[in-house]
Amino acid sequence: MNRIRNIAKPISLLAAVSLLLTACGGNNSDNAGSSSSSSSPSVASASPTETTTASGDSQEKVTIEYWQYEYPSKVALIDELIKQFEEQNPGITVKQTNFPYDQYNEKVATLVPAGKGPDVINLYYGWLPKYVSSGFLQPLPESDFPAAEIESKYYPFVDAAKIDGSYWAIPTAVRTLAVFYNKDLFAKANIAEPPATWEELVEDSLKLTEKDFNGQFVVEGLAWEPGAQLHHWYRDGLLPQAGGQDLSEDRRKILWADTPAGLEAFQYLIDFAVKHKVGTTGVFTDDVTAFKTGHAAINIDGSFRLGSLATDAPDLNYGIAPLPSYKNKSAPSSYWANAISAGVTGAKLDASIKFLKFLTSKEVQEQWVDKVGELPAQKEVATQDKYLNDEKLGPFIRQLDNSKAHFFIDETGERTLFVDAANEVLLNNVPAEKAFKDLVAKTQKLYDDYWAKVDKK
Repeated sequence: MNRIRNIAKPISLLAAVSLLLTACGGNNSDNAGSSSSSSSPSVASASPTETTTASGDSQEKVTIEYWQYEYPSKVALIDELIKQFEEQNPGITVKQTNFPYDQYNEKVATLVPAGKGPDVINLYYGWLPKYVSSGFLQPLPESDFPAAEIESKYYPFVDAAKIDGSYWAIPTAVRTLAVFYNKDLFAKANIAEPPATWEELVEDSLKLTEKDFNGQFVVEGLAWEPGAQLHHWYRDGLLPQAGGQDLSEDRRKILWADTPAGLEAFQYLIDFAVKHKVGTTGVFTDDVTAFKTGHAAINIDGSFRLGSLATDAPDLNYGIAPLPSYKNKSAPSSYWANAISAGVTGAKLDASIKFLKFLTSKEVQEQWVDKVGELPAQKEVATQDKYLNDEKLGPFIRQLDNSKAHFFIDETGERTLFVDAANEVLLNNVPAEKAFKDLVAKTQKLYDDYWAKVDKK
């Protein structure tokens, strides 16, 4: 049986496009309305290695290309970082190319196999299995990125970038989830502190919920959108907190139903809408809008939301608290990572490695916090007092030691199955036990189909 890293050829173009038309999870990256950058998308490969003569000396110059999707703050920061990198490495030129978020994977699937893709590429960690099995990437060189060093410097979530014993990508920054709570609504309900346990979250949500004479929501006690962050909260938050496990060690088997914890966690999440009726899907457009406009007292959301709240709701009086715990502590994490495309060799590979090391340096991670709002991926950077003591960042960072990043083989497909299961209970009155059983079976089939394809290679 050939393993993933031994794939010699990418899958067919049509199959690649079909596999990779995925998204990184409802609002997971604040991506839906990402605006175009000033960089013009290029469909040509990066310029070849050039040799020039200066002052009679021969000097090899290399141009490499970096791709990421059009997220304004990231595009602007990378432009600045490229200037810094080129000043430090005068023989290397870096071109940044951007595509709209909803076109990104299609461009990768079309251009990388044709040899017209990037040298260094930014991608959502949940896309890695498909990028690897499609032959789009090469493993990070062990000599430059030793696995032991990665695992000692980074938080546990980094393990999701390890496939078949090799690391294929490495993050600059990370996101995790926490409780966003409206301080004014808490004061109105005479609640002094944010909820710290599962039980307190239910109690507070009930107290905070307001409805009009027709029973319509005025304020949701807890914004409830399974397709936003709640499906992440289930896998890497509620499930392990209840004592359950997500996947087998070889990442082939869904373990949610192997203990009562899986159903308990699923029922707990569903009950907010079905039993407690403190929130429901789509009532104020979505959970983010509900919280920004003061129509949701609590929202489970990510650290990436801080920037948009500062811009869109500057007067909102809100706080951040760690996720409520149960039997154990656990928090979902996710990240965008940088990788090196397959086929990059020689001087271009050397330059790509240098650029990748630069993007994961302490200085760049700190700039990422300041300019983008995402958390440092390395422990020694994140645990500096200036971040730990920050009112908004601190609660997120203090959860990272207990963070988990689910190994997605099809992020969009897995999210869709979870949303469908929630809707079966909420809209069709299907018993939670049956909806959960079907969810596990359907999710397992996704994994079986994926690994069957991998094992044939």
